[in-house]
Amino acid sequence: MKIGELAALVGVSTRTVRHYHHLGLLPEPERLPNGYREYRLRDAVLLARVRRLAELGLALDEIRDVLADDQGKELREVLLELDADLAGQQEAIRLRRERLAALLAEADLHPDSAVSPAMASVLRGLPSGGSKFADFDREMLALVDTTADPGEREAFAELLRPLTTPEALARGEAIYARIDELAEAAPDDPRVAELAADIADHLPEEMKAMMLASVDGHPDTFNENGRWLSEMSLTLSPAQAEVFHVLMTMLKERS
Repeated sequence: MKIGELAALVGVSTRTVRHYHHLGLLPEPERLPNGYREYRLRDAVLLARVRRLAELGLALDEIRDVLADDQGKELREVLLELDADLAGQQEAIRLRRERLAALLAEADLHPDSAVSPAMASVLRGLPSGGSKFADFDREMLALVDTTADPGEREAFAELLRPLTTPEALARGEAIYARIDELAEAAPDDPRVAELAADIADHLPEEMKAMMLASVDGHPDTFNENGRWLSEMSLTLSPAQAEVFHVLMTMLKERS
């Protein structure tokens, strides 16, 4: 048989046969005087064996190891590992489908709805709508959730949980409105210091400690380089940015 006939018999492409030769999965047969390879039935058996193992999901280097073991011990070990991997993939798919079902059940889907379940629960309890800064704050929380290590996401969300109580929610809505009012104000507006003090009283103690750690340059969930405050200053108006500079000064003094 020529290479095209072998490939057609087993149901692969001639390119695949040549690739298997290159990887050492399929020995190259002797060439005829005219330069063509002459394949035998044994080559078709070996090629079919490679195809079956590949269809099971084995990597080509694993197939090479399996075919090198005449007793089949390597095959059993590899198949057990493959089965464990597939079980893990099934569980991951199940969890993803549960998450998708929860998202599809939401009445108002938004691109930031696809945060972790813990953060999604927190965002549902925070003020939303009608405030530009509230929208910005939610975007920042979604960013933190996305960039945090998976093991840290739930812990970070729990730091925000005290802000979702009815009393905290009312205070938060008022704070957001006051920040919005500073959009066109000057940095030395007398409302800046008063608002910073009220935010300091509003935030949970653990959240304030994390904010202090971030500006001191220690690794944390906000920003591993501690630059979150300066980055916010580039986005907010001068007076709004000044609120957070004053806030950080107050937190340092209180600590």
